[in-house]
Amino acid sequence: MQSCRYLSTRTLVFAPSGGDRRRRHLILSPQTVRLRSPSPISAVAAPSTLSPLKSQKTHSMPPEKVEVFKSLESWASEWVLPLLKPVEESWQPQQFLPDSSLPSDEFTDRVMELRERTAELPDEYFVVLVGDMITEDALPTYQTMINSLDGVRDETGASPSPWAVWNRTWTAEENRHGDLLRTYLYLSGRVDMLMIEKTVQYLIGAGMDPGTENNPYLGFVYTSFQERATFVSHGNTARLAKEGGDPVLARICGTIAADEKRHENAYVRIVEKLLEVDPSGAMLAISDMMHKKITMPAHMMYDGQDPHLFEHFSAVAQRLGVYTTNDYADILEFLIGRWKLEKLEGLTSEGRRAQDFVCGLAPRIRKLQERADERARKMKPRGAKFSWIFNRELAL
Repeated sequence: MQSCRYLSTRTLVFAPSGGDRRRRHLILSPQTVRLRSPSPISAVAAPSTLSPLKSQKTHSMPPEKVEVFKSLESWASEWVLPLLKPVEESWQPQQFLPDSSLPSDEFTDRVMELRERTAELPDEYFVVLVGDMITEDALPTYQTMINSLDGVRDETGASPSPWAVWNRTWTAEENRHGDLLRTYLYLSGRVDMLMIEKTVQYLIGAGMDPGTENNPYLGFVYTSFQERATFVSHGNTARLAKEGGDPVLARICGTIAADEKRHENAYVRIVEKLLEVDPSGAMLAISDMMHKKITMPAHMMYDGQDPHLFEHFSAVAQRLGVYTTNDYADILEFLIGRWKLEKLEGLTSEGRRAQDFVCGLAPRIRKLQERADERARKMKPRGAKFSWIFNRELAL
């Protein structure tokens, strides 16, 4: 887990250089943080919140670019909002769970059936599923991030702007994911819900820093990648659940994956339109985010015990094949093809340089990972204890 240590259900942070690895250490190390700030806030916040993550740039989009998004409102109403589903046509968590309104003995039987199905799934699978759930449960952070983007934010909390309508309704659809996974995990009896709940509270309190700079060009590139990554990872957890003998959990993860795919399509369409109306501006945004490396929304994950929880969780996800460096490169190649970046014309000289960088990045990622895998094979095996599964140790 060298150059792809920081990955998960929402994304992978590709860190080919020592400098990037040192920067991540500053984010995750409580020792570093305590030296800088012995604040009593450490009792309620994740270590990563106690010191600056990095130099944060804000409101980087030129004011005149706001008009681009204003001019696209009619287009968004026609091409983005239809990808949302009416409530009455949407699935709800209760459809996948034991019905608590049943007589107590029947309800107990349904719960026991659930527990029997999950009994053979390995601890590694539950660590990944818990990480998925925690990431989904930090939804307030993601709505806040999108609502910070200039030109598309919800100015009133109930704005009729299609950008605001999308954000609110997208949030409502995503909200079901964490609810369903949380309840299923609770009923399984396989995990320590108290530690999971603490992790969620720490994570929402810590926030996230995706490097989007209040800039919707950057923000929609980020969400395009993230939704694709979530589609891939939930699809893989569905496959593993089916192989492990739990077809209901497989259907749950597959249903969530289908939502993520639909949401991905919306964000990809937005960037596609930006490439049409402002090719150089959009191309530079894609390059910017790929230079920064797409960071997982839950990169500040913490349970009150393990300051390297995110790294350890990511290592298990990589080992199980739920989300890997190859997936990261595959997503990049998918987006390059979907957006037809190699054939994009009308770029400035700076835009062409950005185009060359992005279109040549995936092979470099794969080659660096091959070298990292070779180094990893020569290293001693290591493990980590996870509070989510009652402090049992897993191999990384």
